[in-house]
Amino acid sequence: MMQTKEFLKTIGIENNNLRVSKKRFPDGSQYRFEVPGIQKPGAMAALIDATDKYGVKVHRVTQTKGIMLLTDYEIEQMIDIAKDAKVELFLSVGPRATYDTSASAKTKEGMRIGYRLRGYDNLVYAIEDVRRAVDLGVRGIVVYDEGLLWTLGKMRDEGELPKDTHFKVSAHTGHGNPASAKLLQEIGADSFNPVRDLQIPMIASIRNAIDISIDLHTENPQSSGGFIRHYEVPDIIKYAAPVYLKTGGAVAGHHGWDTTETQAAERIRQVSLVQDMINRYYDDAVMSGKGASDLAIPK
Repeated sequence: MMQTKEFLKTIGIENNNLRVSKKRFPDGSQYRFEVPGIQKPGAMAALIDATDKYGVKVHRVTQTKGIMLLTDYEIEQMIDIAKDAKVELFLSVGPRATYDTSASAKTKEGMRIGYRLRGYDNLVYAIEDVRRAVDLGVRGIVVYDEGLLWTLGKMRDEGELPKDTHFKVSAHTGHGNPASAKLLQEIGADSFNPVRDLQIPMIASIRNAIDISIDLHTENPQSSGGFIRHYEVPDIIKYAAPVYLKTGGAVAGHHGWDTTETQAAERIRQVSLVQDMINRYYDDAVMSGKGASDLAIPK
């Protein structure tokens, strides 16, 4: 095994042995909060209102059902809310195997396809989904397919998409090791959400291999395990920084859950519980302020 480990070290992959991460966001902070599953403008408005009630900050709001399921007016409303609140708005690519005519994706074995794209036309549809959102002003896109990520990265490099467009790789893509994380960074990812159930040493080895932010679930709906990691958050920050703490998932029934306005506020209550854990057990951890310059806030 030593020969393999020595080779991996030469290409930037090694066990970090739980060394505290010295990496930071551009503003010098260690952590930010992301609230996923906010599908419509009403839920987003309720979520932002609840941040004042609970006295917490949110840096990123993520929609998961797909751009193609939102009207232009709904996207514009969400953009306005995000700009006013100075938070990132990430919309998810709509075309995916589960929405396609694929029978395989709906079987027990075939579901390993995940949300990846099938065929040339679906790749084109996915790019069109992204173009539409970006043309309206969105600057954060959630991606589920590595080939699409590579293509979008090329488009950004060539000026086909704005240079300030950010690509976030979803946990539904199914990656959970440092080599995969490094590949995703190299082909255009700005933020990486590994599979949800990684142990902290596993997370630390990923952090050692990449510089982009890691997005980690502090809790999950029952459909993806139902586990709650609030007590682990201080160590997650120490070893994974810069990290987005994805919080509020326990409120949902499943990925793509159409969060109500009441449930959106409940997600912020979950953020307050995690913030309390940080204050209690790692009170010198540094959180990003409002409207940091590198945030993918809509234009």
